[in-house]
Amino acid sequence: MTPQAIDPGLRRAARLWRWLTPRTPEGYQRQARAINVLSARRRRPGAPTSRVRGDVEVVQRWTTRRDGGPLRLLVVRPAVPRAGVPGVLWLHGGGYAIGTPEQSRATAERLVAATDCVVVLPDYRLSTQAPYPAALDDSYDALLWLRDHADELGAADDQLVVGGESAGGGLTAAVTLLARDRGEVAVAFQVPLYPMVDDRPTASSRDNHAPVWNTATNEGAWDLYLGGLRGGDVPPHAAPARATDLRGLPPTITFVGDVEPFHDEVLAYVAALRDAGVPVTSRVFAGAFHGFDLVAPSAPVSREARAFLLDGFRDAVATHRAAQPRR
Repeated sequence: MTPQAIDPGLRRAARLWRWLTPRTPEGYQRQARAINVLSARRRRPGAPTSRVRGDVEVVQRWTTRRDGGPLRLLVVRPAVPRAGVPGVLWLHGGGYAIGTPEQSRATAERLVAATDCVVVLPDYRLSTQAPYPAALDDSYDALLWLRDHADELGAADDQLVVGGESAGGGLTAAVTLLARDRGEVAVAFQVPLYPMVDDRPTASSRDNHAPVWNTATNEGAWDLYLGGLRGGDVPPHAAPARATDLRGLPPTITFVGDVEPFHDEVLAYVAALRDAGVPVTSRVFAGAFHGFDLVAPSAPVSREARAFLLDGFRDAVATHRAAQPRR
């Protein structure tokens, strides 16, 4: 890939991130473990905390995972709450191996400002701690927590939304697939942004040397997440691109760059959703590498992507609802 293939507004960030991005799967895995040691203190259980910044309140809550361990939830909502607003489960990225809810706080605050919604960001277990299905279990249980606490949070239980970036987008696709299969909770629409959904090589993920995410980091991340399943019979709840029946999934909003590894798998996922009768709003941004909107937020193409997301999100809020199944 030549520098000229990257959008001009992203080239400065690309030069920095080429230097920071690991070039081997093992290098990515070492980096992930080192980062997680530094961020581990945030995951220590504690009392609920709350702070207000401007028009937004951020509340830290704790619940119990299905294995008995603590699950931290970051709740972002209007400082003056309203009733009957969308309830959003937002899942952070990081290749399933790194990250915390705090890295998606800016996105959550934009969604709150746009729609007065309540956003719940779970601190799901990472693959360096536990491989699949740990992250999926935590994310799905957080969705059930959102459903069960909708009244308390002021969220409309017929307008629950799931979204996320990168691996969080992959978890979004997996959570909505699991929700459809189990029939326990209804999702009004989903927002998997440049989702990590296919563990198998594609034309765009082979020999990709783009900044932020490349072939090596992708292979290292899937190795960690799938563990002993890697190279074998991988279930669609682990890699949603393997699902053969997407009927009944919720309407979808997504975008992806055209120089990143996930380009082809996202387009294939979008095509499969449309073939299954699922409404999809999607964009491809030319010259955009992985996570461009997060690492170069002031670039014109990043502002365009945020506008696309927020416009699509507002339209979906005005259009899509899904009543919860009887329990």
